[in-house]
Amino acid sequence: MRTYPGLIGLGLAVVLMSLIGLGWSSPNRVDAASGMTIQLPLSTQGSKIVDASGKSVLLRGVNWFGIETELHAPDGLSSRDYKDMLAQIKSLGYNLIRLPYSVQSLRSQNVQGINYQLGSNQELQGKSPLEVMDAVIQESNRLGLLVLLDSHRLNDQRIPELWYGDGFTETDWIDTWKMLATRYKNYPNIIGADLKNEPHGRASWGTNNSETDWRLAAERAGNAILAINPNWLIVVEGVEKNVPGQKLAAHWMGANLEGVEKFPVRLSKSNKLVYSPHEYGAGVYNQPWFNEPSFPNNLESRWETGWNYIATKGIAPILVGEFGGRQVDTSSKEGIWQRKFVDYIRQKDLSFAYWSWNPNSADTGGILQDDWQSVQAAKQELLQGLVLANGFGPSTTSNPIITQTPTAQPSSSPVVTNPSPSPQPTQPVVTTGQGALKVSSNLQADWQTGFCMGMMVTNTGSTPVQNWQLTFEMNQASINNSWNGNFQPQGTQYVVTPLDWGRVIEPGQSRDLGFCANKIGSDYQPRQFSVSQR
Repeated sequence: MRTYPGLIGLGLAVVLMSLIGLGWSSPNRVDAASGMTIQLPLSTQGSKIVDASGKSVLLRGVNWFGIETELHAPDGLSSRDYKDMLAQIKSLGYNLIRLPYSVQSLRSQNVQGINYQLGSNQELQGKSPLEVMDAVIQESNRLGLLVLLDSHRLNDQRIPELWYGDGFTETDWIDTWKMLATRYKNYPNIIGADLKNEPHGRASWGTNNSETDWRLAAERAGNAILAINPNWLIVVEGVEKNVPGQKLAAHWMGANLEGVEKFPVRLSKSNKLVYSPHEYGAGVYNQPWFNEPSFPNNLESRWETGWNYIATKGIAPILVGEFGGRQVDTSSKEGIWQRKFVDYIRQKDLSFAYWSWNPNSADTGGILQDDWQSVQAAKQELLQGLVLANGFGPSTTSNPIITQTPTAQPSSSPVVTNPSPSPQPTQPVVTTGQGALKVSSNLQADWQTGFCMGMMVTNTGSTPVQNWQLTFEMNQASINNSWNGNFQPQGTQYVVTPLDWGRVIEPGQSRDLGFCANKIGSDYQPRQFSVSQR
């Protein structure tokens, strides 16, 4: 549903290169200094996505678009080093990138919009769109970022109603998926295939019309992929309308999954199926339900009827493939909707990929500001609680451990399993700092060898606060993972300063930050929290 900026006529050089495979064999393990582990591949169990050990996994990611446009590469590389971009995504705590592409782009040799003079971008010079995708996936793997591939468009110009059209056949669409399933079969961090972005218009569900029934097409494509790569999750979006017996009169494109209970997608491996709605606010389009007198209290029943009943009834997991918007305030329709939706995701423990990382999504904006460097602090602050819930949290120092279980091809690296934190309910300790600043701390998790501590700094005054710092004492523990702050030890005291995007705290606003640490003795719990202005 989003609109894109104009990308034609950039006047950059066209590069020709043969479309060849990588021949790259990915490692079984992405090393990390985190106490958390994901054992790949992922599967499903009732309403949950689980890893190979059966542990529940929450996917909390961003959409980084561009390969599906005329650029044929992730957007923003005219301004940023691609490795720097990925490292920033990781540093904010996301563990997944939904990576859109078009069939046309992957069949092309042309790439635009990359400044090859910027750092690691020089490695992309001379590469085809598919080889640029390879490089992004390789670096994501090194950082511990998972990747969900998304067939977003057929051509480079628009999102089609159906899985064929715009000069491409169903065979073209499925053959592209089969090529990707083969090419990336041994990439441990690619977790699955989002089969087709936002079926709409004539697309139907449960009608048994071979020309329009998206459910049947999803089965054909999903089973073709699983025949080649049985480890991938198959992610199936909804339609817009044309579902027999649907209860709601209208839906967003891709959000209508009302037909799943009566007409489920049937895959050769039932434990690989994930359903994926898209939801947006009034900033994208002022839908009728935003004008109902009961707004916003009418939203949760819509979401439950339209798609979340699938998780509630244990049919399959839900991954919200897209949501986003420019407004996150408490007064605009879009801001109210977006806050309500984030709360809903948190309450229901849903996986998601936020639209978008890019700032230039015309009707939603992104997490980045227009300079492609700075973070939209209000958005990141809103999403931070969801990111923390993924079990890893933001990190500036380490990556989650990702391991792959042995498949038919034997692996020389053993599967690594680390104990997962068990939440220990504790009462927050509130300490009043200088002036209007207050800090609250909470022991979020505590296990045999480590723990995680969350902190919130709040401006209770009437004027903005700048250049604040937090201090605390900690003896027998060593920080291995931190988020939203620079943690510097000074003896047994730690001094924490905010990241650039979090330096200013407006009246009534808060900043979430925290860390995980290894225990090196019984006196490990931090204490004497204090916050002040520098």
